[in-house]
Amino acid sequence: MNKDLLISINQMMPDFSKGQRLIARYILENYDKAAFMTASRLGTTVGVSESTVVRFASEIGFEGYPQLQKALQELIRNRLTSVQRMEITTDQIGSKDVLDKVLNLDIEKIRRTLDETSKEDFNAAVDSIIKARRIYIIGVRSSSALASFLGFYFNQIFEDVRLVNTASTSELFEQIMRIGPEDILIAISFPRYSKRTVQASRFAKDSGAKVIAITDTPSSPLAGNATHLLLARSDMASFVDSLVAPLSLINALIVAIGLNKRREISETYNTLERIWDEYNVYEKAEEQK
Repeated sequence: MNKDLLISINQMMPDFSKGQRLIARYILENYDKAAFMTASRLGTTVGVSESTVVRFASEIGFEGYPQLQKALQELIRNRLTSVQRMEITTDQIGSKDVLDKVLNLDIEKIRRTLDETSKEDFNAAVDSIIKARRIYIIGVRSSSALASFLGFYFNQIFEDVRLVNTASTSELFEQIMRIGPEDILIAISFPRYSKRTVQASRFAKDSGAKVIAITDTPSSPLAGNATHLLLARSDMASFVDSLVAPLSLINALIVAIGLNKRREISETYNTLERIWDEYNVYEKAEEQK
């Protein structure tokens, strides 16, 4: 849902009951906070019953309150500053049982990712990656950790993998200037979305390359440039980006490709094991006596 939701609520204001107007005004003025409130809490905040909040959601065209809440969350997804995220985290999670609350929120994100990610798109993405001549990977800011993780394993599987350095816009385009129809760009971005990642995905698409977008919703600015869209939930409004579900999706991508190329990968790791052993890359476990 976009700005039309707030416009619609404002336009419908004269037709609302007294209680509905209280809800509407609060949402219009505090939609960033309302997006993470239960129906009961929103009702308590504005001084109406939970059932009034549920009826309000139906009145403005939603099947129920969860759908209204989801629409508000989509509206603010790329708008919250770090300060606002911190305020919402404090309000939503509090200071008690943080471990349980955060881990359970992350578990729920993985469940939703499993429900919402298209298996057809996932399998098609695996096939496109395997067939690509060159693989470019881009992720900026917190998403750079995901891009580095993916690049680490892809470099052990494929011959030509390029992790795009995004220190500056000019350097970005210099690194992907030769991307073409036989290549693929894996673009990773979550709210707040990176302009550089979106620009790179548009350039790759215009150059005839396939684009795999790993992002959170079909309304992400990466989606329009994507050949294959892989969705992973990252809903936590905290000042810390929750990357558990995206990382799990990337793990699945690596494993699926590994299973398709298991013979080549087995030979690669046999070679790597000899190199690691010769150059003492890993600490050797002491033999038990």
